[in-house]
Amino acid sequence: GKEVLLTAADTYRAAAFEQIDHFAQTLGLPIVHHQRYSDPGAVVFDSIEKAFAKKIDIVLIDTAGRMHTAYNLMEELKKIKKVIIKKINREPDETLIVLDSTTGQNAKQQATIFNEAVQPSGIVLTKTDGTSKGGIILTIASELKIPVKFITFGEKLENIAVFDPEKFTDILFA
Repeated sequence: GKEVLLTAADTYRAAAFEQIDHFAQTLGLPIVHHQRYSDPGAVVFDSIEKAFAKKIDIVLIDTAGRMHTAYNLMEELKKIKKVIIKKINREPDETLIVLDSTTGQNAKQQATIFNEAVQPSGIVLTKTDGTSKGGIILTIASELKIPVKFITFGEKLENIAVFDPEKFTDILFA
């Protein structure tokens, strides 16, 4: 029952807009985007402006493709968060980091650096449908105190679920 707006703020990665636009069309949601290589902070600014003007309840901002080892991209994420805080006069309701269950120790390093940069409020664990089950997430959640909120086991919308730690543990140790 809420009005939702999608924001394509990953302006550098090839096909990033096309991916988020596909979901916007599939779900019948409006989307804010700029041309490729434009300032992601400006895209976020414009999306929040549109949300205020149209009385939209929820703004989902896609910043996918951020590499934790690239200093400039992490700085861009910090800038995006500052834009959000300045526009809404508070912290965002959610800042989710998406971790690939197949990356193992690299996921821990990624989560650590993202935690330092933008303090995510939750984790989305992806690709748990393969041979790798993402056991590193137990260490990440425990050490960094970032809860796992969602888990995916495929690429379709129906393949995302609220994270159930008991079910995950059963599958992990089966």
